[in-house]
Parts: sequence; C-alpha cells; structure tokens
Amino acid sequence: ATHGRGSFRQQGRQTATMSRALPTLPVAPGLRYGIPMARQRISSGSRFEAEIGYSRAVAQDGWVFVSGTTGYDYATMTIAPDVVSQCEQAFRNIEAALRQAGAGMDAIVRATFIRPDRADWPPCWPVVKRGLGGAGPAATMLVAGLAPEAMRIEIEVTARLRPPQGES
Repeated sequence: ATHGRGSFRQQGRQTATMSRALPTLPVAPGLRYGIPMARQRISSGSRFEAEIGYSRAVAQDGWVFVSGTTGYDYATMTIAPDVVSQCEQAFRNIEAALRQAGAGMDAIVRATFIRPDRADWPPCWPVVKRGLGGAGPAATMLVAGLAPEAMRIEIEVTARLRPPQGES
C-alpha cells in the first residue's frame, strides 16, 4: 500500500502485512467490533442546536465528542439559578447524549469545565465526583464568560466506546 511518500517497501522497510497479523471478525456493516464507524449526530432537542447549527454530540470511529453542555433542562428550556443544580443538570444532559451513542459516564476520558466565576467551582466538586464516577478522566477547568449570563457552568467531555469484552 502507498502511504504518503511511498510504500514501506519502497522506503527500504520490510513489514508484515496487517491482514496476516489481525484476525478477521464478522461485523455488521458500519460497525467495527460493535463500534459505529460512520458519523452519528446526536441531538438533545435543544432549540440552540437547530438555531446555531451544532450537535449535542458526535460519535465517530469509536469516540464520542460531547459539546459544551450547560445546566439547561431541555424539556422545559429553563435553567436553575444555582451552580450546583446547573452542574447536576449538565451531567444529566451529558449522560443522555452518551447513552444515545452507546456509551456511559464511565467511558469519559477527557472533561473540560468552563466557569465564569472561579468561586463557584468548589461547590461543584461533589457533583463532579458523582458525575464522573470511577472514570477518572483527564480534566481542565477554565474561567471564561458564558452567554447568557444565567449559565454558571459548562461541561464538555470526550468518551471512548469500548469493544465488547474479549475483543480488542
């Protein structure tokens, strides 16, 4: 096969072919080890997604990328005034998106928290610990403005879909 500037053989490298090294497993079209390969766009039903033109999450090639998610209750299009309630609702929204992609909260490998007021961060710690469970992802907390000002936390996560047990 040709990759970039030439095949491995053309560059003087001898390698075993991948087809001999990896077993061929029967899978449904569009799936690899039960993981969707085609792009799957996931919506929460939020009017913001339709008006602005983004997805709540996108699943592709075994990864799930969840957009920055706030504490809006999309069923009622309301947001609680306190940061702890917003954090709890944001995690409920994230969990719903991950479920639609076939993942759970334990699949989260990266989390980014955006807070307008750094003083609101410590009250969220117990909620974050419950929300992330045993996933223990890499995480970053940023201080930045959110719009509208009623939003007091936004959480973005990346999750990795896992192959069924016994497959890798």
